[in-house]
Amino acid sequence: MAKKVVLGFSGGLDTTYCVRYLVAEQGCEVHSIIVNTGGFTDEELQRIESHAYSLGVSTHTTVHAVKEYYDRIIRYLIYGNVLKNNTYPLSVSAERLSQALQIAAHAKNINADAVAHGSTGAGNDQVRFDMIFQIMIPGMEIITPIRDAKLSREQEIAYLKKQGIEINTEKALYSINKGIWGTSVGGKETLSSNGMLPEEAWPTPLSRSGSESVELTFEQGELMQINDRRYAHPTEAIQALQSIAGPYAIGRDIHVGDTIIGIKGRVGFEAAAPLVIIKAHHALEKHVLTKWQLQWKDQLALFYGNWLHEGQILDPIMRNIEAFLQSSQQQVSGKVFVNLFPYRFQITGIESPYDLMNSQFGKYGEMNSGFTGQDVRGFTRIFGNQISIYHQVQSAAHEKD
Repeated sequence: MAKKVVLGFSGGLDTTYCVRYLVAEQGCEVHSIIVNTGGFTDEELQRIESHAYSLGVSTHTTVHAVKEYYDRIIRYLIYGNVLKNNTYPLSVSAERLSQALQIAAHAKNINADAVAHGSTGAGNDQVRFDMIFQIMIPGMEIITPIRDAKLSREQEIAYLKKQGIEINTEKALYSINKGIWGTSVGGKETLSSNGMLPEEAWPTPLSRSGSESVELTFEQGELMQINDRRYAHPTEAIQALQSIAGPYAIGRDIHVGDTIIGIKGRVGFEAAAPLVIIKAHHALEKHVLTKWQLQWKDQLALFYGNWLHEGQILDPIMRNIEAFLQSSQQQVSGKVFVNLFPYRFQITGIESPYDLMNSQFGKYGEMNSGFTGQDVRGFTRIFGNQISIYHQVQSAAHEKD
């Protein structure tokens, strides 16, 4: 009986090779699956499905996971204002975990004998996919044809040509991966420690000039309205904001980070909506949360983002941190005002019924109404008491010497 294999399939060179190798060389019954996390149009998904069947898959499944991706992962990245190395909104790493979870569930549902992915042996994705599969479908064989054979792109193309499969032999100058939470861009400039991607490399060209003001309304930490339009689900608001801010070429940068496998790497990305949302959300939080809420959120969110990047979405500590992050959002409601310009944006202010910067209790640098100058004099004496004792003791000790 043929081995039943579920293959994560994007329609690119690597997964195209995997289908033909598993069908033609291994005699497997291949069931391909693509998980849409916001990076494909309906037309693209239809072309990928047709391509999969032309390669010989037994079934092909398309999973629309945008809302589930948001509910399970993205909203916590917003609650935590997560930017890895203060730069990167975890566009691809978070997306891969959502995809791996869906692939594992599909393999379990159809009682597959094995699960396969097209990762090479040189990146983070192989760890993310393998680990999710090992945890969610323990004991199921994991097949990785590209990694195991250490295949080059040229070897894959040569094999497919022998199989009579038409393939575009011109390697794209830039590798692009698009999802609802940002688009990664890799090319020759990101392979060394110095170099910026040229204008033509960015998927979203600059097409707007001047400036534009937008009003973002958050409800308990979630973006639900832009200007006067309210959305049924935050994913719709994210996509709408992307269509507004993207043409200003906002959110372009290069992330430098440590990979799971121990090497450092650079990758370009554009993420207009994610960066505007995170910065706007953080601005609102600075007004409505207390000092210690903000400090503990920062510490927990830093760990959460790093652990998520390394594929550890299933660690129970992540559920504990998510519970804290969600609890912290009870008063994170209000409007944030943002000005958009070519290549940049500016947060101009907020309005919220929970704003702790309230003139009723004083105006910073001008006046206060909650205490007197005498109160402050006594407070500062007590607040600095231990340090005062320390310095007096040190001074007395030095005089004896």
